[in-house]
Amino acid sequence: MSALINRKIILERRPQGEIQDGDLVLAEAPVRELRDGEILIKTLWLSLDPYMRPRMNDSKGYMDPVGIGEVMVGESVGRVIESKSPNYNEGDLVTCYSGWQEYCIVPGDAPMIYKIEPRGVPLQTYLGVAGMPGRTGYCGLTYVGKPQAGETVVVSAASGPVGTVVGQTAKQLGCRVVGIAGGEEKCRFVVEELGFDACVDYKAGNLEGDLAAACPNGIDVYFENVGGEVTRAVAKLLNKGSRVPICGYVSAYNAEDASKVETPFHVFGAMGENKPEHRFFLVTEWQDRHQEITTLLAEQVASGNLKYRETVAEGLENAVEAFKGMLKGKNFGKQLVHIAD
Repeated sequence: MSALINRKIILERRPQGEIQDGDLVLAEAPVRELRDGEILIKTLWLSLDPYMRPRMNDSKGYMDPVGIGEVMVGESVGRVIESKSPNYNEGDLVTCYSGWQEYCIVPGDAPMIYKIEPRGVPLQTYLGVAGMPGRTGYCGLTYVGKPQAGETVVVSAASGPVGTVVGQTAKQLGCRVVGIAGGEEKCRFVVEELGFDACVDYKAGNLEGDLAAACPNGIDVYFENVGGEVTRAVAKLLNKGSRVPICGYVSAYNAEDASKVETPFHVFGAMGENKPEHRFFLVTEWQDRHQEITTLLAEQVASGNLKYRETVAEGLENAVEAFKGMLKGKNFGKQLVHIAD
């Protein structure tokens, strides 16, 4: 079957601060023949997510760094186009961590590959609100945040796929939900389309005052996605007994020296006896419930109970620019790359 040419984006050198031309490069290589037990997957949709930026650094975080010369890490929706494994048939649709490339070969018994049933929702939602970001929002809110009806839940990056699921899930649980997003358009979407009670525009210049006005009874659960000035504003409004699931802090991901960044752990840890219950979490903590939660979220999308927005870049060659834009909040909703139909 080979004679196929694979295009892939590899990490040529580690970015110092913001990603520069030449850090990530497009390369080509022929697709080799399959060996017994392997499957060949053609990428249809590639997910771009903030966690990818720290993986470009040469520091041991919660995941290993991407090696120089290796394909950039990422999850995709793909179709099995050749199988030498009894576990998969040609035509099966899967999510897998293929990385930024058009084809990948994986063992048929590899972990973290899941067959997907379209269930009447677009395939790419399995990379967004019904995928890893959606499960991250759902699990972090439900199991770490533990919101109760009547409490105030605040989520930063509210129009993105994680924040979208956090807010709509908290509304279903009977909470007052306040989003934080950048720009009038995103804030309007969060309130009018997603049904949040309020949304604060952190770019409007009055973050502390606007947030206090939106949270008259303080904040009981804060779902952390961004860090920085947003975290400092939230900290002043946290109620006694509040909970803070820490998903990430994208505002610091392009920092030239990560050791000098004031993280949410610094901010919350310095609050003395008033400090909230807070911890960093990974969605893989609930890996055994992957299919169950994916199904639940996909069914909510299909029924119209879970709304979302997405931004699509066309073609692998446009992935790097789309990724750089996402780190600056230029995307609206989930950032995807459409590779093939």
